[in-house]
Amino acid sequence: MGLYQNQCMEELLLNPYFTYVALPFLIAVSRVVDVTIGTMRIVFVARGNKILAPILGFFEVFVWIMAIGQVMAHANNLVCYLAYAGGFALGNYLGLVIEARLAVGMQVVRIITSQYGAELVQTFSAHGFGATLVEARGAKGSVNLLYSVVSRRRLPQLISLVRSVDPNIFYSVEDVRTASAGVFPEGAERRLSKWRWRRGK
Repeated sequence: MGLYQNQCMEELLLNPYFTYVALPFLIAVSRVVDVTIGTMRIVFVARGNKILAPILGFFEVFVWIMAIGQVMAHANNLVCYLAYAGGFALGNYLGLVIEARLAVGMQVVRIITSQYGAELVQTFSAHGFGATLVEARGAKGSVNLLYSVVSRRRLPQLISLVRSVDPNIFYSVEDVRTASAGVFPEGAERRLSKWRWRRGK
């Protein structure tokens, strides 16, 4: 039985279809999977998630070992190398797309305006968003700084509110790792608790 299996394996390896089509395809798919998982792992590491990051890391390395093992076993096959590189590139892209669709985490929006500070605070409050207004001074005189911490899923809604007040207003967005005690739209606090994050403004 063992001899028969070895003969079948040798015939399979000598099959040009397997060597130049099936095997490179499997390597590319494996690389796409492990790089996609790796991209997600990096995102969760940056957000301080101590549960998902190690789990994703385990599967990432497991799949990677299988892929690199096949490449090294067929070191003279250029198609396998191309499949490996192509899978890596596509995996990066898919990982970012998936992460964007999941929209996990919180972000802080900083807004600088010279005349719409109070109006923006009222608009945010009417839609369930919290905001902190600070008086400051810029190169052209007095300005208002607004800070609001929102979930990534609701960021487009908040930006839409900002643009409805002033389409040319200046704002910046950054990721937030942790935040504490503030105002969120309904449902956001439950997501924070689920992902073990502390609440923000």
